[in-house]
Amino acid sequence: MKNIAVFCGARVGVRTNRKLLAQELMQSFFKEDWGLVYGGGKVGLMGIMADEMLMLGGEVIGVIPQRLMDWEVGHTGLKHLHIVSDMHVRKKMMYDHSDAFVIFPGGIGTMDEFFEILTWKQLGEHTKPIVLLNHDGYYTGLLDWFARAVEDGFYTQDQLSLFQVESSLSGLMSFLKKSI
Repeated sequence: MKNIAVFCGARVGVRTNRKLLAQELMQSFFKEDWGLVYGGGKVGLMGIMADEMLMLGGEVIGVIPQRLMDWEVGHTGLKHLHIVSDMHVRKKMMYDHSDAFVIFPGGIGTMDEFFEILTWKQLGEHTKPIVLLNHDGYYTGLLDWFARAVEDGFYTQDQLSLFQVESSLSGLMSFLKKSI
């Protein structure tokens, strides 16, 4: 079984279509017999994805720092919930359990996870696929920043190939099927 890490929001956000998209993503994973690796929370888009995968009977691996567990945001309904010491250990464990990474809409924590996994790939520490879901143009500003970083010589055009950008769930799934 392949396991896909999804980095996403601990909030749902104001666009209700993202909740549906999160559920559809888990339905697509389940059809492919892929497991979900995620941040271990019961809140936000994270919780929606975990709940959907559990309802379908799929595999879910959650990894959450003790501090967040203490704040009662951990998903206690998981068979595989790893409680770790800190965010660094969380990201490493998520990496170790995953065959690919999906960057779903989220906040600063999602960006932290994306940039860390991208940096590891840039440094040659892994070759696992990374796909950024630019649903409804959510990451267009970030993509503009990457273009500016290339223009200003802080990033190269070749480095942009370290991750894939998809705007639809079908494009994301097609990319993952070819890449893992």
